[in-house]
Amino acid sequence: MTARPTALVTGARAGIGRAIAIGLAQAGFDLALVDLQADAALQETASLAMQHGARAVALAGDIATIDRHEALLDAAEQAIGALTCLVNNAGVSVLSRGDLLEVTPESFDRCMQINTRGTFFLTQAFARRLLQREVGQAQRSIITITSSNAQAVSVLRGEYGISKAGLSMASRLFAVRLAEIGIGVYEVQPGLIATEMTAPSKARYDAEIDRGLTAIKRWGQPEDVARVVVSMATGALPYTVGHAVPVDGGLLIPKF
Repeated sequence: MTARPTALVTGARAGIGRAIAIGLAQAGFDLALVDLQADAALQETASLAMQHGARAVALAGDIATIDRHEALLDAAEQAIGALTCLVNNAGVSVLSRGDLLEVTPESFDRCMQINTRGTFFLTQAFARRLLQREVGQAQRSIITITSSNAQAVSVLRGEYGISKAGLSMASRLFAVRLAEIGIGVYEVQPGLIATEMTAPSKARYDAEIDRGLTAIKRWGQPEDVARVVVSMATGALPYTVGHAVPVDGGLLIPKF
């Protein structure tokens, strides 16, 4: 009997994280689903994954607390077995949108500690764990969800863009470091995706989309991101190293 692939997905309680969890379950993965609290929403994500035949466990964890990363990985592996895939989806936006000249150290540090620092060191801990094991048949991968704001400037939430740009570089660094030992490292850059995080800006961007902000005139859905993640996690891009895949409906393509 061939062992099922396993994945840890951070930020899995709703939105993109939930869609990724369901997509991976449909692709045959067992799942450790992480968010700040193992609340009803996270338990619902686990239940939805189990409806597709996955073993799934909901785990509470704060990726910004780096001295708890090993314990988090241990708990995941005790529940579903040795991990083969990490999906870095957890992240936060700014405390409040506003003038770049008014960004507070509190908001800046929060974005950096969670989006960049926490994700970097969880990736490091996961990669070290993979290196300690014999290479098996399972595809091994690390997939990081950044943002179109890793490239596109948004002066109303500058600290978020800085944190995601740093995370994009981290993904490329890990991609090069781990490529020769057969660990695929990938980056996904979502654009305007309909989630809780983007809901406050819906009216504004509805109008912008109608005026041609995106080549495909609709909001992206979490499932659009999940399809790309599943392709990466299942080894469909074996000769791709360090490239970011935009899931943005053409948002970042220059147009005139």
